[in-house]
Amino acid sequence: MYASTGQPDRQVLVLPDLHGRADLLLAALEFAPQAHFISLGDALDRGPKSLECAEILLDLHRAGRATLLMGNHERMAVEGPKWYRRFRETGQPEDYRRALEGLQWWMVNGGRSVRAEAGELTLERFPGPLLDYLDALERLVYVDPAGQIHRELPVGPSVMVVHASPPKAHPQYPSPESAALWLRPFDGPFTLPPTVAYSVHGHTPVRVPSQLGAQVYLDLGAYETGRLALLPLGERRPSDLEP
Repeated sequence: MYASTGQPDRQVLVLPDLHGRADLLLAALEFAPQAHFISLGDALDRGPKSLECAEILLDLHRAGRATLLMGNHERMAVEGPKWYRRFRETGQPEDYRRALEGLQWWMVNGGRSVRAEAGELTLERFPGPLLDYLDALERLVYVDPAGQIHRELPVGPSVMVVHASPPKAHPQYPSPESAALWLRPFDGPFTLPPTVAYSVHGHTPVRVPSQLGAQVYLDLGAYETGRLALLPLGERRPSDLEP
C-alpha cells in the first residue's frame, strides 16, 4: 500500500458515509480535533440529522478543515435544484418538469428523511444551508505524501479518494466520473494511474475496512451499526472509530 518517506505535513482522515449520523461526525471531530477531513459523500438521507451533518461539514470546509466529495445520494439530491435553477432562468415548463422528476428521484431514494427533518422541503423552499453544501461538493481528489490535496493528478505518488470507485467507462452511466459515484467492487477490475498507489471509497457496506486489490472500502453502515471507520492517509491500516 501507500507509504510516504516521512510524516505528512498534516493529518488527513478519510470520512465515509454518515447518512445523517451527526453524532458520529461530532465524535470524529473530538477524536481528531486538528485533522483535515475528506468526506466521501453520502452524508445525507436515512439517519435523523442529515441537515446537521451538512451544516457541520460545510462549516469545516469554509474553515479549511474539510474537503467535501459528492456521493450518489448527494447526486440525487442536487438534481431537482439544478433544474429548478434553470427553470428560474428560462421559464420553460420542460425544465420545471425535470426539476420535479429530479426531486422525486431523491425523495424515493432517501430524501424523505431529510424532508421530515426539515419540516418542509420543496423546490421553492429548499433549505439554504443544504444548497450551499451541495454546491461545495467535488467528485474526486488525490492526496500526496505531504497531505496536500490535488484536484488534478499530481506528478508524484498519491492516493485517489472518490465515493464509490475509480472512474471507469460503464454502459449505464454517461461518463466515467458519473460511474465513480455508483459502481460496486463487482463492477471492476479498476485501473489506476501508475503514480496512484491505491484508491479509497465508501458506498459499498463492509463489516470491517477492507482492501480489494488496489481499492480500500470504508463504509461500515454507520447509519445502522453506529460504527464509523476513519482512514489516516499515509498509515498502513484504517483506524476504527466507535463512539
